[in-house]
Amino acid sequence: MFGEEDIVKAHKHRADLINNLVLIAFAIIVARLWYLQVYKGEAFRRYSYENRLRKDPIMAPRGMIFSRNNQLIVHNTPRFDARIIPQYLDKDKSKKKQTISRLAKILNINQKEIENKLRKEGRGQARYIPIVIKKNLSRKEVAIIETEGSLMPGVDVNDFISREYTDEYIGAHLLGYISKVFKNEIKKFQKGKSELEFIGRAGVEKEFDDKLRGESGFEYVEVDAFGRKHRSISNDNLLVGIKNKLQEPGNNIRLTIDRDLQIAAFKALEGKVGSIVAIDVNNGEILSMVSRPSYNPSNFSRQLTSEYWQSLVQDKNNPLRDRAIQEHYAPGSTFKTFTAIAALEEGLIDEKTEIHCPGYFRLGRRKFHCWKKWGHGKVDIYKAISESCDVFFYKIGVKLGIDVLAKYARLFGFGSRTGISLPRETRGLIPTKEWKKKKNGREWQLGETLSCVIGQSYVLVTPLQLTLAYAAIANGGTLLKPRIIKEIFSNSGEIIKKNKLEITADNILKSDISRIIKKGLFRVTNTPKGTAWWYRGWGINMAGKTGTSQVIRLSSDKIFSRCEDAEYRFRHHGIFAAYAPADDPKIAVGVVIEHGCHGSSAAAPVASAVIAKYMDKYYPERRKKFIQEDRRMMAKFRAAREKAKAKAEAKAKAEAKAKAEAKAKNDSANKIKPN
Repeated sequence: MFGEEDIVKAHKHRADLINNLVLIAFAIIVARLWYLQVYKGEAFRRYSYENRLRKDPIMAPRGMIFSRNNQLIVHNTPRFDARIIPQYLDKDKSKKKQTISRLAKILNINQKEIENKLRKEGRGQARYIPIVIKKNLSRKEVAIIETEGSLMPGVDVNDFISREYTDEYIGAHLLGYISKVFKNEIKKFQKGKSELEFIGRAGVEKEFDDKLRGESGFEYVEVDAFGRKHRSISNDNLLVGIKNKLQEPGNNIRLTIDRDLQIAAFKALEGKVGSIVAIDVNNGEILSMVSRPSYNPSNFSRQLTSEYWQSLVQDKNNPLRDRAIQEHYAPGSTFKTFTAIAALEEGLIDEKTEIHCPGYFRLGRRKFHCWKKWGHGKVDIYKAISESCDVFFYKIGVKLGIDVLAKYARLFGFGSRTGISLPRETRGLIPTKEWKKKKNGREWQLGETLSCVIGQSYVLVTPLQLTLAYAAIANGGTLLKPRIIKEIFSNSGEIIKKNKLEITADNILKSDISRIIKKGLFRVTNTPKGTAWWYRGWGINMAGKTGTSQVIRLSSDKIFSRCEDAEYRFRHHGIFAAYAPADDPKIAVGVVIEHGCHGSSAAAPVASAVIAKYMDKYYPERRKKFIQEDRRMMAKFRAAREKAKAKAEAKAKAEAKAKAEAKAKNDSANKIKPN
């Protein structure tokens, strides 16, 4: 029999084991509590905050863009967007559909459209990132969503700053547009950028995106289980470590662009396909740069519809392309000016040199025709420029050669990018013998030189290059780098960057040659036989050169046919480059009108309209003076024309009378006598 003491001894081992197990379990619990509440306490406290807090980004407003005269041309306006945060959508499919259906009715859009947007934009994206369903909500839509928010978990209204362009289509290519950053672009940005950012995609918006964009912030908001916002959270003692970040607005830009000239240029291009560039000849500042057809950049930061996008990409005239810097054209007769400069510089001709133009120039078995069928007769350098005689330039082109011509053309910036602070500028083309050999593996032919000296064939220039080259002629031989930015400044007015004059090439034109060329260009617009006489504008004292750029090679039987009778796509481009006032140049303008047929009738009036606006605004007194001079000149021209007409009529009458008398005398002599 076991005694009581034996029983106690028998169970003591078990009791010790149980006690040890209890102690170990308690130690584990205490250790776990210490780990969770002390060691990991801060992290889990943050997790608990995040269960009821949402970190909402605050997009920084982009900097504003002003004209040279401080007119606001790009700014920001508030808007409201309806969005869905997938994280808070009810997981129950039927309830999820109810939410989407209710939202579709409020926004008056198709339910499938919302579902497709959620599926497309949510693919590969974190579920806490909001998906915008509709932008620019009306006040009524905002009120309904806010009122019925409890019935639509995951749906809310977000206030947003939209980019607005004051003049919409005017100057859109220069200013550019913004759009949402793509997922694959996130890595390009510094830490903290998100897929909600908007970045510049073209023009100034793209080139100076880092200056305009600013630094976005964020705020914590308290939400319920359905993602509905209850209140904003600010820093306090309870939520230590939860800190909101204020956004930093972007810097502002003041352009060199004159808004009034932009509007005048846009109106002058009404109904045309082409572009215009206007430059201050003394400092290289771009005063106007317009391309048509255009687009409305505001639509890209609003709700860009697929219909509007398709209308842009399917338009044969390509409204998204900036024709001023992204297209290049054969410059036509506007290039003859630089052929003349090369010949004068090389001593091949001088202002007394005369060449006979019978209407064609024969090279081997081929005839190179002048635009004037019966020719110009005796032609000196002034007549060659003012009446645009092709034969004159054919004959000096044979002596000049393509490589020498290329050397002088490149001095004026042709064949190279200008360095303007805009994306996707093309360089154009100035051919050489070496270039053709590398490109085609063939030797250069002399006939190709004849085409190049009159601005056809391989020669290609952009409207901006052409304008800069004529600005260099106007200022006496200084090629300037074009500038579109005057300064970049903060909201407090601090100047961040101020652009200064930059010279690309200096002293590229001798004074005596400059005088000859300017005199010839003045005659183009200010003498009755000048090619731009009838389209020179009124009271602007302009000097310039017309040009016709062939888009296809014409057979000999169609050379002198009417351009307007051809199919539109086969018509020549009309080109005109000029500066004014001729006696003290201030502004240079280059215009290209695609399929306009003639530089005189299609392009010159556009340049005249912009120069007239410039003179009215900046030199009104000189404009009045030039108007008076034009009236006197026209009075003399009309008087001379009437005198010549009267003289011709008197001569015709005298000839008719003499003819009648001769006939009467002859009839009398031949009268049959009676038998």
